[in-house]
Amino acid sequence: MKIEAGKGGDGSVSFHHEKFKAKGGPDGGDGGNGGSVILQASANQNTLAAFRYKKLLKAENGQNGSFRKRHGKTGADSIVLVPLGTVVSDDEAVLADLASDGQQFKVATGGKGGFGNAHFVSSIRQAPRVAEKGEKGQQLEANLELKMIADVGIVGLPNAGKSTLLSVISNAKPEIADYPFTTLTPNLGVVDIDDKHSLLFADIPGLIEGASQGKGLGDEFLRHLERTSVLVHLIDVYNEDIPATYKTIIDELAAYKVDLSKRPQVVVLTKIEGLDKKQQDKAYKTIKKIVPRGTTTAAISTVTGDGVKALLRVMQKLVDKNRQKQAAETKKTELPVIGIKDDDAAWHVQKSAKGFVITGNKIERFAQRTDFDDYHGQQRLRDILRKMGIIRELERQGIEPEQIIQIGDPKIGAIEY
Repeated sequence: MKIEAGKGGDGSVSFHHEKFKAKGGPDGGDGGNGGSVILQASANQNTLAAFRYKKLLKAENGQNGSFRKRHGKTGADSIVLVPLGTVVSDDEAVLADLASDGQQFKVATGGKGGFGNAHFVSSIRQAPRVAEKGEKGQQLEANLELKMIADVGIVGLPNAGKSTLLSVISNAKPEIADYPFTTLTPNLGVVDIDDKHSLLFADIPGLIEGASQGKGLGDEFLRHLERTSVLVHLIDVYNEDIPATYKTIIDELAAYKVDLSKRPQVVVLTKIEGLDKKQQDKAYKTIKKIVPRGTTTAAISTVTGDGVKALLRVMQKLVDKNRQKQAAETKKTELPVIGIKDDDAAWHVQKSAKGFVITGNKIERFAQRTDFDDYHGQQRLRDILRKMGIIRELERQGIEPEQIIQIGDPKIGAIEY
């Protein structure tokens, strides 16, 4: 998706005109700043579907300055609402992770408005005829990805009883049917535990072998587990090969780009209401043999309610434990970072075929605000180059008359020495 902040308005060249005042002073106003594009997390948004066909997010440009020192109007910010759990990234890195309601991220900053000629009056320059152009707003290509935020993720093969469990323990109403792949999108439900605590559960659509490589849209579903504290791994007790079923899910969790198999989990046998005590014990012993030492196991029936409350209490303890662990790790890594910041005023001179190329944040910003078609604008830029010591360096490197001084990107502009 392309994101464009607003361009700053141009400054104005104007002189005061009034009856009986032959030589009114300069009164050109400054341009207004461009609007910024701001993403805001909202609990009222559920999906990013609205952005599927919307390929551009754009903020308003600032208005130009005018006579009598009238400042151009600032462009309006574009505030875009996105669901909680939206991750903003470009090709290189994650830019923002919007996880809490109301959290904002300025993804593109509007350009500053250019100064009008009233700004350049001095004791030796009584009638300046120069004004700045407004800066361009930031532009970038960004990706928006939704990763659901939940305390507990419910995983398992299709038809393992995930949606049924969520419907029993919460007020969520997922689609439930007696066939695989009933659930096509993740469902969320808030679960109250003993009237003291509440957890957010996510029912993840059934995984199959090859899910981590995208088979059955598995990779699309697995990303929603990246934020969960604990996993509930459901296994249908009627499955013919319980160990193979368990291994299939664990292998897919491990093969995902983030190893989810290491996440704390509870392995749960479901649908035990149809078995007698002896059969239940046999299946339960099978599970205990195949899970890693220390892994919590349980057996439940969503029909009779057997084991469900006990399972929820276990989940609460595991989530609390994991939260404390994460908080301790975060505190441990929050050490002050001492470093040297890049000097915004720094510049670099490089020889080119036609002359020299000047790069540097500050000088490039001055160049962006310069009207290269205006003689006075070019003269002001030359004065800035001289004051910053760039002309002296160019002369040291042997610049000759009529050689080109290009500043930053060729699109910005160039002047002759």
